[in-house]
This record gives sequence, structure tokens and C-alpha cells, in this order.
Amino acid sequence: MGIFINTGNEAFQRIRKSEYVDKSGLIAVVNNTLFSEQAFTCVSRCRRFGKSMAAKMLCAYYDHSRDSRSLFADLEIAQHPSFEEHLNKYPVIYLDLSEFVTRFHDNHIVPTIDTELRSDVLKAYPDVEVEENDDLMNCLIRIAEKTGQRFVFIIDEWDAICREHNPGSQAMDRYVDWLRRMFKGMNANRVFAGVYMTGILPIKKYKTQSALNNFIEYSMVNPGPMAGYFGFTKDEVKALAGKYNADFNELEKWYDGYQIGDEPSIFNPNSVIQAIFRHRCQSYWASTGAFDTVADYIQMNYEGLKDDIIRMLAGGRSMVDPTGFQNDMSVIRSRDDVLTVLIHLGYLSYEWNEEECYIPNREVVGEMVNAVKTTNWQPVVDAIKQSEQLLQATLDGDSEAVARGVDAAHDENTSILSYNNENSLACVLSIAYYYARNDYVIHRELPTGKGFADLVLIPRKNVDSPAIVLELKYNRDADSAIAQIHRRQYPAKVAEHATDLLLVGINYDREKKTHECQIERWTSQKD
Repeated sequence: MGIFINTGNEAFQRIRKSEYVDKSGLIAVVNNTLFSEQAFTCVSRCRRFGKSMAAKMLCAYYDHSRDSRSLFADLEIAQHPSFEEHLNKYPVIYLDLSEFVTRFHDNHIVPTIDTELRSDVLKAYPDVEVEENDDLMNCLIRIAEKTGQRFVFIIDEWDAICREHNPGSQAMDRYVDWLRRMFKGMNANRVFAGVYMTGILPIKKYKTQSALNNFIEYSMVNPGPMAGYFGFTKDEVKALAGKYNADFNELEKWYDGYQIGDEPSIFNPNSVIQAIFRHRCQSYWASTGAFDTVADYIQMNYEGLKDDIIRMLAGGRSMVDPTGFQNDMSVIRSRDDVLTVLIHLGYLSYEWNEEECYIPNREVVGEMVNAVKTTNWQPVVDAIKQSEQLLQATLDGDSEAVARGVDAAHDENTSILSYNNENSLACVLSIAYYYARNDYVIHRELPTGKGFADLVLIPRKNVDSPAIVLELKYNRDADSAIAQIHRRQYPAKVAEHATDLLLVGINYDREKKTHECQIERWTSQKD
């Protein structure tokens, strides 16, 4: 067994002995690309979404130095027509670039990679004659010519060097040249049955577009047929929740919300597993290592980026064009670049149909708030604190405190809203009640009774709090807002979700630029 070549299947054995969710269908997708024009694959996903696990699975399946049949016999891939054709048929080179990045921090990192891989490969093929100055690719060409074998090359964290060294640095230039040498041109087709790379960012614009345009990319923005093989689907999480007697609704609230391609509901897999085995839903996102980077990005405030973050914290969405991003975390030139890198890092989800991004779930909301708190956006930090106070005032029935809280929220968010219209007031309230997302599902203009309530907060499962129905008026009075709630029979409809309700009427006086509030408690026992 080598260090980099023919590493066996022990890593996947350990995975199978843990709680393993079957993602072996990915193998069939990769099998279909071997020896074709699509044989060079790069899959990019945010941290903790199962990229390394998938790479180890592929190693175990293709590696001809071990018999891995028993590891896959009960998995989805065993039923696929290509299973037998490629099972344990290839010499496999496995390279985790993050290991080199932690060992070397200078310009010699790329020559060291080539030298160490070359040495390991030659130990596996001692009978193949090579020249003293042969690099890794020359050695692989000679081996392929003599043995007739084609290699599968799997690289994990392919972009680790790119994240550590700036474009134009000697290390980056050497890395680009090495990638071109290894994977571009006819020599690559003579040597490799397939190449599979995985990392956080796509490769296309890392000054390598001409060098690596033969790679097919599957990213968070454009995942293609790889969409369901990274992250957990809703059915997979339901099965885990049932197996371990976990609360699916809590798991969904905390870790669902990613839309990846045509997969509408993807959960963060690492967080789900941690929550199940620790018996507690909380944020496990901070361990991803990108927190400081996110804080730096959002503080840039390109073209109203701060306003986008505020809107998304309140449950809204923002338009984004990801096509101009250079896939380089050190080259950020616009608002769209910031939002796109946050999508790749997993702090935002991307809905390609609408070209919109949003914060996917409670876990990420909390981490985004923490990131905001480390910036110089003091008004936003204050608004987050005031949101908690506003919710408590509402639950306490303190109408004067609620009116003061809405006044403050309205004043602080006029930069993104037209101050004097009813729709802007609804947006302000969504922002003002941001904190309620912890315990409530927030709906704007929910179909309710004989109309659409402006804002409805439905308590989440196991939350012992009343539902809240907010009706807004403009240059009227708060009493008329309460009257409309009753006239349109909003409470009866909301009572399907909660029997205890708070009816909140809010009016904005344009002349005085102040708000008034009326709060009434309603239960299903009332007529």
C-alpha cells in the first residue's frame, strides 16, 4: 500500500462503520464519464458537505489493490449496470492537498508535491524504466505505455493552494503550470481513465480557464447531476431521525434550507449527524473555519451589500448574478462577488430559477449574526438587539414598547426602503421581528380567512408561545387594524396552527412619522 497510490479501502471501511447515508449513486455518475470527453470532473461544495467522504468512497471503489465488493454490496451502486465493469479495476492516486498546505507555506510546495507523488508511484512500478529528470507526468506516461493501465486520479481540497496563495504569486503560477501539465492535452487522455477533483471553489477562472477547460464543473451554483449526492435530502434526514428517535422538525428548522440545483431541500450533513449523536440542535457551523472571512466580506458593503444582509436576516431574498465571480476569494470586486462567494461557502443558498440568494436556516442565521456583530455595522448590531426586545414586548402585550420599537426599526432602515408607504412598513416589520425566527415561522401576506394578513408568526413545534398576527395601517389608526383582523376572520384560520393568538394592529402616521400599536389576546374559545 502506498502513501498516495493504491491506498486501499480502509478509509471507506471506517466510514461504513459509522453512520453512513448511502451516496454511492455518485459512483454511477462518475462511471459514465470514464474514458470520455467528460472524464475530468470537479465538484465544489462548502465545507462539511461530504466532499472528502465521497472522495474516499471513490478510492475504495476504483482501487485495484483491494477487493471492495463487500463494502458496496448493500448500497445503491451495486444495482447499477456499471458496478461490475469498474469495481477495483484501476490504479488510483489519491492526493489531499490540504495536507501539503499545512506542511509547506512557501513556493516549493508544488515541486514537493510532484516529487513525493513521483517517488510513491515508482515504488509501485519498480520495473518501469524512467529518466532521472522525469517528472510525475512523464513517469505516468511511461507506466501507461508499458502496462496498458489507465489511472484514476482523485484530488481532495484541490483549491487549498489557491486559498493560501494569491494570484500571480510564484506558488500559484507553479500550481497552474502543474495542473496544466497533468490534466491538459493528449497526454492526460493517454494516462487517465478519469480525474475527480473536489474543493470549495470552482476552477474555471483561477487563471486556468485555458489550461483546464476540459474539466466539467459541478458547483453550488450549477451542480448538474451531482446535486443530491452532497448534503442530506429530507427523506434521508427523516430516516435518521426515526432511527435515532430525534425530532425531525427541529433538525429541519436548524439545518435544512439549501436549494442545490433541482434539489429543493438539502440539509447540512455534518450538523445533522452532530445534532443526532449529541442529542442537541445547535450551531455546529463555526467549526467550518470561514467565519473571519465572512465578516471581512460583508463589511465591504459593496453597492448596498449591508442592505442585502439585513433583508436576508429578516427572511427575505436578494438578486445575485454569480457569473462574474472569478472563483478567487482574494479578488472580490462587487456586491455580486461577495454574495457568490458566500454561496460557495454555504452561508447563502442559491435558487437558480429566480437568480436569488437567501440565508438557508437557523444555524446559518446565527452565524451570520455573529459575523455582523464583529463588523463596524453598529446600527445593524443595535437593530438585532432591539429585535429581541421587540418580540418580548409583543409577548408581554406592551403596546407602547412595541410602537417605540417599530419607530426605531423604521428610522434605522430607511436606506433600503421607501419610508412613506405601507409596503415599506411591512418590510420594516419583517426586519424588526428578525429575532422571532428562532421560535417562529414568519409569513408575509399569508392567505388567512378572507384576505392576506400582513405578517403572521406561527410558533414552531415545541415552542410554547402564542401565534402573532400583525395588521398594518397607513394614516389610519391601530384600532382599525384590529377591526380588520376580526372582520376578515384571520384568527380562525391561524388557529389551525395555534389556539393562542396575539392580534397586533400597527398604524403609521405620516405627518408625525410615528407608530401606534394595539394588542389583543385571542383564543380559540372566543366566539
